[in-house]
Amino acid sequence: MPPAAKPAKKRPRGYDPAKIRAAVSAQFGQVREAVEALTPEQLALPTGLGEWTVRELAAHLSMAVESVNLCLEQPVRSEAAAVAEAGPVVVLAAWPFATARVAGAIAENVTALAATAPPGELFARAAARFEALLPAADDGRMLVTRVGAMRLADYLVTRTVELIAHTDDLNRAAGLSIPYDRQALAACTRLLADALAVKAPGASTEVRVPPYAVVQCVPGPRHTRGTPPNVVETDPLTWIRLATGRTAWAEALDTARVSASGERADLSGLLPLMT
Repeated sequence: MPPAAKPAKKRPRGYDPAKIRAAVSAQFGQVREAVEALTPEQLALPTGLGEWTVRELAAHLSMAVESVNLCLEQPVRSEAAAVAEAGPVVVLAAWPFATARVAGAIAENVTALAATAPPGELFARAAARFEALLPAADDGRMLVTRVGAMRLADYLVTRTVELIAHTDDLNRAAGLSIPYDRQALAACTRLLADALAVKAPGASTEVRVPPYAVVQCVPGPRHTRGTPPNVVETDPLTWIRLATGRTAWAEALDTARVSASGERADLSGLLPLMT
């Protein structure tokens, strides 16, 4: 009898670099417009993100794009040189787990940056540099980032997580209704869903975040046909809040923002993915 075939290795999800570039620019532009209209009273409001006020949150949002600018101003490096300087190449689905160790340094930078200029000025500066530096940059270029070496195309996908999650924070803190660019929201949702599948590999539970993502995860019996025995379903913003620690699993269940059925559908021990 021939040996059983091994399951095919799942390929990483692909993203269209041109669409991601457009999505980052679009979301950043929408946030910039809202930030420029904030009043001093709104800038002083708490955010629930540690001791940050809206002013610090706005400064952090400007860094989502300014960090790309700073990387693009670095000398062009080979992959080997980038790895030697920054550490191993960080693949997209692993990026959410690499951010915790640099959170303290980022918080310090944000506090310092917020004191240097009004938020509108920070956004204007970052946008101008982004528009000047990005068009000529190759998507495969290796960058030295805080968390390790990353390709530009991958790093830009991570910017959708920063922009979408913190746009949501800003909307809730300042009572705003900044829209979410569809491509940016989709990329953010998919990256965080793929990270869950990396954290809990398996195929016993199906996590659905319509209309953007479906992943299978959690060790256990593999489902092959029909309705899966373990299903979790929620909307994109709730999923992002769960994955980034803004909303607790129990709270999402109690408010019916999440539906979960099956003995392996409890994700409370796996969330959040980013802290």
